[in-house]
Amino acid sequence: MKSTLSSRLHEKRSEIENLWEKMYPNCSPEAFFTMLRKRYSQRNNDLKQLDAERLETPLWYMDSTILGQMLYTDKFNATFRGLVEKIPYLVSCGVRYLHLMPCSRMPEEHNDGGYAVEDFKSFDPKIGTTEDFIHLTTECRKAGISVCLDFVLNHTADTHAWALAARQGSKEDQKRYFFVFDKAEVDAYEATTEEVFPQQAPGNFTYLPDCNCYVMTTFNNFQWDLNYGNAEVLLSMLDNVLYLANLGVEVFRLDAIPYIWKQWGSPNRNLPQVHWIIRLFRLALEIVAPCCIIKGEVVMSPKKVAAYFGTTAAPECHLLYNVSLMVQMWNSLATRDTRLLQKCLTELPTDIPPSSCWVNYLRCHDDIGWGIEYGDLRDLGFSPFEHTQFLISFYHGTFEGSFSLGELYEFNQKTLDARNCGTSASLCGLERADKTHDKYQKELAIKRLLLAHSFIYFCKGITVLYSGDEIAQLNDYSYKMVPALQNDSRNVHRPYFDWEKTHFSKPQDSDAALVWTTLQTLSAYRAQEKDFSSFTEEKVISTNEISVIAVKRGEKHLVIANFSEYQKEIILDYPAFGSYTEVFSQRDVQLNGSPFIVGPYQYLLLRRN
Repeated sequence: MKSTLSSRLHEKRSEIENLWEKMYPNCSPEAFFTMLRKRYSQRNNDLKQLDAERLETPLWYMDSTILGQMLYTDKFNATFRGLVEKIPYLVSCGVRYLHLMPCSRMPEEHNDGGYAVEDFKSFDPKIGTTEDFIHLTTECRKAGISVCLDFVLNHTADTHAWALAARQGSKEDQKRYFFVFDKAEVDAYEATTEEVFPQQAPGNFTYLPDCNCYVMTTFNNFQWDLNYGNAEVLLSMLDNVLYLANLGVEVFRLDAIPYIWKQWGSPNRNLPQVHWIIRLFRLALEIVAPCCIIKGEVVMSPKKVAAYFGTTAAPECHLLYNVSLMVQMWNSLATRDTRLLQKCLTELPTDIPPSSCWVNYLRCHDDIGWGIEYGDLRDLGFSPFEHTQFLISFYHGTFEGSFSLGELYEFNQKTLDARNCGTSASLCGLERADKTHDKYQKELAIKRLLLAHSFIYFCKGITVLYSGDEIAQLNDYSYKMVPALQNDSRNVHRPYFDWEKTHFSKPQDSDAALVWTTLQTLSAYRAQEKDFSSFTEEKVISTNEISVIAVKRGEKHLVIANFSEYQKEIILDYPAFGSYTEVFSQRDVQLNGSPFIVGPYQYLLLRRN
């Protein structure tokens, strides 16, 4: 039976009504259904054709050909039109999924890199118009690239039309936020709710002298939390998403999901209503724009994050970040010890809906927070405090013997806690090696960088590369000279893309050439092998060396990676003996239970013959 708007509405109506009744018992959901019909009627034929294709292949995003890249439009090539000019470059990188960092209309200053949104239905005029954006999504679609857009659920900018009206005394608009006129009520909320940025933005409320009241500001004082207890807020935000879907967005990264429902007396994280809201977003998209999928930003360990995939009967997010994989990659490089990385992969939840897929990355626009389970550290004989301090100082570059250079973010003078910032290349040692003109350390830095990227590329899930990493861009300290940016050290790894580095004829021409060529080779091989789809097995294989990790992927492939600068003689606890070919060197390898050598920071991809 052909799927139509009517059939999808009929199929999902009862569930929507039940969810709505739980959240808004005194409010009819008919406005919800009216909005769905209106937005579907405005959807163009090209997008409806894509909807039909995706309904036939709903797990398209789990294919081995899907490689992602995330970027800031303005820093990549200035504008949406400029980005269109660079689509051939993205195609040459193997990109099939393009994540654009926030580009909605935002305040000139105090915009948190675009996460303070002034208008969800228009774009930053410096980047382009709505017509420019439609042109971009259309051209990307022609090139086989799905556009992903950040959508900020939790808050608006304090310059949003609702916020301005609320500040002028509009009671209707004040109810879209959390306006509190009693300090005791503020204190009661603070008593059960942790701060997100205790150094940069302490507390969860901001006092407004002109209103003689407080407004909830979980993240920054210029980002006002939305009140999803108000049905009008949910309807408006859903309408914004469907509007953007009709402009050609295929993947929505929903920002800061765990925070979106507030309830005095609770921790105000991960409340049940959060899951109901995400489920409603998914149902709305499945009805109006079934080609679209949801990626959730939930920064916790996978076993805690997995709840946001929902259930097989009621799935929520299609994609979730495997933040722990990123953290354990950097931990393994610093310690030369892969035991926590092995544990991370071994314990990755598998009891998740069949539409669920992990997103893997080495770096992104954000900081690195060292959220390692204390129990796991103690099990290996580490002091959680001392080990975290080691990682913070190592990637800051202040630990004796560190190869890394980076910046601290949210340093707490009382607890000494901090997060780390830096590009992949600088964190892997390339910047320090260049500064000291140490050729050997530079060789090791390049090997480290390629090892880290290759391992991420061959893990189960979608690999998303942070723009600039493919050309080994270093930290950019120029942000310190810009008043609006200088207090946010995350800008050190948000440089403008250096197009000069892409001009080369052979891999030996430069560090950028070698890294770019290697990553292109990795992505091309990954794309052609079904073993690297998100449907296939991922199993950690034990070795005799803690610095070496081995992972079986699918039916035929074995990934081996040495996270040490010393060669290792390893023995695999792996019964599948026989003849293998190392994919990149084409060297024959016999696995027969005997020890063999893995070089410094070497990675091997073995394919069974």
